[in-house]
Amino acid sequence: MDHLLVLLLLLWSSGLQAEENHKSTESVKLVGGDSRCAGAMELKRQGDWRPVEFSRWTKWDLRDAAIACRQLDCGSAVSVGMREDSSERSVWRIRSDCVQSGSALRECARPGSSSSVLDLTCSDSVRLVNGTSLCSGRLEVKSNHSNQWWSSVCEADFDQQDAEVVCRELGCGAPSVLQGALYGEVEDPMWTKEFQCGGTESALLDCRSSGSDRNTCSPGKAVGLTCSEPVRLVGRDSRCAGTLEVNQGDWKPVGASGHDPSWNLKRANFACRELDCGSAVSAGPREQPDVRSVWWINYNYVQSGSALRECARPGTSHFTLDLTCSDSVRLVNGTSLCSGRLEVKSNHSNQWWSSVCEADFDQQDAEVVCRELGCGAPSVLQGALYGEVEDHMWTKEFQCGGTESALLDCRSSGSDRNTCSPGKAVGLTCSEPVRLVGGDSRCAGTLEVKQGDWRQVEYAGWILREASAACRQLDCGSAVSVGRRDVFSDRSVLWIKSHCVESGSALRECAMPFSSSSILDLTCSDSVRLVNGTSLCSGRLEVKSSQSNQWWSSVCEADFDQQDAEVVCRELRCGAPSVLQGALYGEVEDPMWTKEFQCGGTESAVLDCRSSGSDRNTCSPGKAVGLTCSEPVRLVGGDSRCAGKLEVYHGDWRPVEYSYWTLREAAIVCRQLDCGSAVSVGRRDESSDRSVWWIRTDCVRSGFALRECAASHSSNSILDLTCSDLLLQPNISASSSVDGVSEAQQQGFQVLRGSTFTISCSTQPQYPGGSFQLTFTSSTSALNYTQPAVNHSAHFLFPAAEPAHQGSYSCVYHVYVFSHDFFSESRLISLTVADPKPLIIGVVVLVLILLLVTTGLYFYCKATRGQNPVRRMNTELVYYKMGVPAAE
Repeated sequence: MDHLLVLLLLLWSSGLQAEENHKSTESVKLVGGDSRCAGAMELKRQGDWRPVEFSRWTKWDLRDAAIACRQLDCGSAVSVGMREDSSERSVWRIRSDCVQSGSALRECARPGSSSSVLDLTCSDSVRLVNGTSLCSGRLEVKSNHSNQWWSSVCEADFDQQDAEVVCRELGCGAPSVLQGALYGEVEDPMWTKEFQCGGTESALLDCRSSGSDRNTCSPGKAVGLTCSEPVRLVGRDSRCAGTLEVNQGDWKPVGASGHDPSWNLKRANFACRELDCGSAVSAGPREQPDVRSVWWINYNYVQSGSALRECARPGTSHFTLDLTCSDSVRLVNGTSLCSGRLEVKSNHSNQWWSSVCEADFDQQDAEVVCRELGCGAPSVLQGALYGEVEDHMWTKEFQCGGTESALLDCRSSGSDRNTCSPGKAVGLTCSEPVRLVGGDSRCAGTLEVKQGDWRQVEYAGWILREASAACRQLDCGSAVSVGRRDVFSDRSVLWIKSHCVESGSALRECAMPFSSSSILDLTCSDSVRLVNGTSLCSGRLEVKSSQSNQWWSSVCEADFDQQDAEVVCRELRCGAPSVLQGALYGEVEDPMWTKEFQCGGTESAVLDCRSSGSDRNTCSPGKAVGLTCSEPVRLVGGDSRCAGKLEVYHGDWRPVEYSYWTLREAAIVCRQLDCGSAVSVGRRDESSDRSVWWIRTDCVRSGFALRECAASHSSNSILDLTCSDLLLQPNISASSSVDGVSEAQQQGFQVLRGSTFTISCSTQPQYPGGSFQLTFTSSTSALNYTQPAVNHSAHFLFPAAEPAHQGSYSCVYHVYVFSHDFFSESRLISLTVADPKPLIIGVVVLVLILLLVTTGLYFYCKATRGQNPVRRMNTELVYYKMGVPAAE
């Protein structure tokens, strides 16, 4: 009876699976291929079968193809291709981002017409599941002859030759790891026969198999398989240098663009890791004599952890990617490619990466490693600086002279080291290969970065925000000015994406070879900087003198006065000092500057000032100098200081280009000028182009000072601005249905998901009428809601809070008076939406605890009824003191 029940359950589950497979495949199919799992992809929507378009807009790659293969109940995605028809036809357009969001294919389909059709190949009968890529996972096999479900394979029925066949069938490289339960264990079904492959078959089911069935398989013995990724570098002397090629159906080079520098060292390093080489040393486009077929790589997917092959889609290009990785050394777990724990790999002794013991490594060895990695000179050499490891450890001592080109070219000790004390694995920091040349000091001039060789950096609209990151890498002070120098003809330069630098990556990692005639000139302050402030013109003062020390020192408030502050603000090219106060921008420990500054106020640099002869040994806590200089912004040529042509000082005073400014940006400027509200934004056209500042409005809206958002430009269109102090700043507050508490005085506000919340805008009763605009910004969207002002206020109701409501809100008040539109914006408040489930669980737990305590007290009281009179009297006294009458 039991056996009959099991059989019925199996038949029922297989029927359900077959029904589910039928539902998932009824609207998608592959036609014209060698099997039902290969061919042109067609989709049925609203009763209409059409092929799916392949284009640069839909951007299909193996990651998307894998989703389609699952819906077809085929195996893994093997290749994505494009088939060109002779003429345009009706197609379905399916965008990759829609598919990746988890939507069904037909939900993502939009009608269109094209001659480019998507060609897709999935594996028929094998797949790897639960792995980190399409080339790793637990092996599953399906045979249409014996069953309709996917079965795991027992480790005892599978060997290295079988693995070679599977990896080849999936379009992956050679097998690298074969181990039971590596990617999770499963229950039945299990494959019942032993595979007996020769290793050359094209598919696993082409192999011979044992005649007898296996009935059981020990737990933890389902085959887990890792195939190497089909990636290689060709055309050079080393396997870790050359043109990058990827196999997806066939080997093709990876495309690069000569005009859009997509590949930088940060991205190239992912390819080096896949190749099991060291760190990325250089990457750049190589021009080919003719257009050729290439793979275009979606590097955003690569950065998210996907394999190169999964992020590749076919295309054509004149340029291919040339890449150089280090062969046998790398730095891991560091903050850049030039810092980390040292690991070495030798093809002669082993195939794994080994850490090096601090006792076997010295400064000369470090010089060789830094040079091999394309970095600057070593700056820090210390054990366990970037984490400690167990085995493997390198067993010999390096004995470099310091001039070798590679660490493994150095001599080494004859005897092996057997042990290394904990915390003694070498941690190494090399300086970044960045410099300024041709200026008056080492902190001014043309910016150059070394990537293979020293190259200048293209101007590319740099602003002070990016420049400040370069100044920090140069160990100079604050960014003072950014300039553009035009040379006579295009030259080989490095193009650096600003957002890459702003994210904290080293300049070299963000650089990509390029061709341009526009060169970046940069000036940083030599010996002063303001840190932890709200802009480059505010912060805690730090000073560095190369004569006395090599570190930055805070200054004691007692050693610094208003005249000293005037010199510092001038040196940083900011406006006059406005606030000078100890610990305004945070307190620090040592080091502290040891002498008193005695400036006259006219010096060009603070280290040009006289100083006291005696050293200061101590400085009271909270007395490190905090300084705020005014922002160098002004309005000139108008009727008052709050109207006229907007000018910014950034090395020199220049007007600001008009560039479609709105009252919203103007309001920020009016506040910086302490001029109240924005009244009007105008444009003045001059007779010819002149040097101007082009201001990035997104930068200004993010709260940065105008000067930090300015890029050098030329134009004849100048910005005119009128401010007025006639309109007060509006107020903003928030409240929710849960607690009903107004959060008017707080910068942040939290509501529970699904609850009702209200954002309220109000202003003082200065003028009748007007309207409020509620502006919402988040990382993904920006929205505006408008209501008329009723009783000088407006209330914006949101019926149900969702994660999409998370972001920053501000109120903008508009009113028309005195024949002008006036405009004023409130402060920002940030709103977060919390999941109510933890709160509900917490309340339930609290209620249960109170119930248990109450129950315990009840039984305790009941038990005390039968106690002797003295104890009962004491109990009554205790209850009486607690305000509870004793039990009668």
